[in-house]
Amino acid sequence: MMRCKEGIASGLCCLLLFSTWTVYAETLTYTDKLGRTVDVPLPIKRAVFFETYELVAHLGIWDRMVGISRYAYENDLMRAVNPDIERTIPSAGSGLDVNIEALLKLNPDLVLTWTYKPDIVPFMERKGLTVIAIYLESIAELYEVMRLQGRLFQKEEQVQQSIILMERIFDLIRERVSAISDSEKKKVLWLGRSPTTVAGRTGIPHDTFMMIRGENVAASIHEENTEVSMEQIIAWNPEVIFIWGGAQYKSKDIMDSDQWRHVTAVKQGRVFKAPHWSRWSPRLALVALWMAKRTYPEHFRDVNLEAVTESFFQKLYGISYQSLNSIED
Repeated sequence: MMRCKEGIASGLCCLLLFSTWTVYAETLTYTDKLGRTVDVPLPIKRAVFFETYELVAHLGIWDRMVGISRYAYENDLMRAVNPDIERTIPSAGSGLDVNIEALLKLNPDLVLTWTYKPDIVPFMERKGLTVIAIYLESIAELYEVMRLQGRLFQKEEQVQQSIILMERIFDLIRERVSAISDSEKKKVLWLGRSPTTVAGRTGIPHDTFMMIRGENVAASIHEENTEVSMEQIIAWNPEVIFIWGGAQYKSKDIMDSDQWRHVTAVKQGRVFKAPHWSRWSPRLALVALWMAKRTYPEHFRDVNLEAVTESFFQKLYGISYQSLNSIED
């Protein structure tokens, strides 16, 4: 359980089910996604972000971001908020392939990475680095890590305001779908890196489906992403299909495929590719609204998604949404 000390807003004190952090004097003790207990001296002045760098885009801590994943250079939000990112913040590889020599030269107080290759974490630790491993499987965990970063960089109030903005959108969604009965729920499916990689009942896509009152047809699978047969997808017969924004295929590829032609979502033209945005980001709120509007358009006809998105970007990031690519239908 997180124990809040003086100076941390009481609204940040909550039960954390997935990992924990505690502040004692100027040391933050955090139990990360790998179950490791990490003592982090505060304040953090030099951080390397192999993951969750999108969470930093609204905090304005560029002077303390001394290194970043090379994938951040391709991120639309990072480039829009900080056009000089590639010139001013060096890369030390990524969470998949750490350049340890470059990383050590950056002399970070903290390295934030993910759990995909857990053996890299103790390797970095043996080099004398302080490392926190992160992997987000729910909206609650997204909030937790946002609050963690608020504490690490003395931006607790700014993080809380970002969460409030997100919750306003989530509350709009919850209100609009609240009258949808179980029998009226649409059968939905999230596709990943390939057209037969589906999201089960673990992870943020499933969490989002629950919020928008979609029935995840793959919910019997207790994994975040897994391969299934085309026959299984046809048997599920989803009414709405969403494609991960980072996938190398488009909605049209599904719509034009003979294999998919008997699926209701294809017959009704309801296959949508999500924006290529990280789900580990406050932008998840906008993605959730986009998904809700496409799943139940009759409940969101008066919601101007472009206007909501523009307001969100202006308030959270201080930039116009028009400086990024539009959401792909």
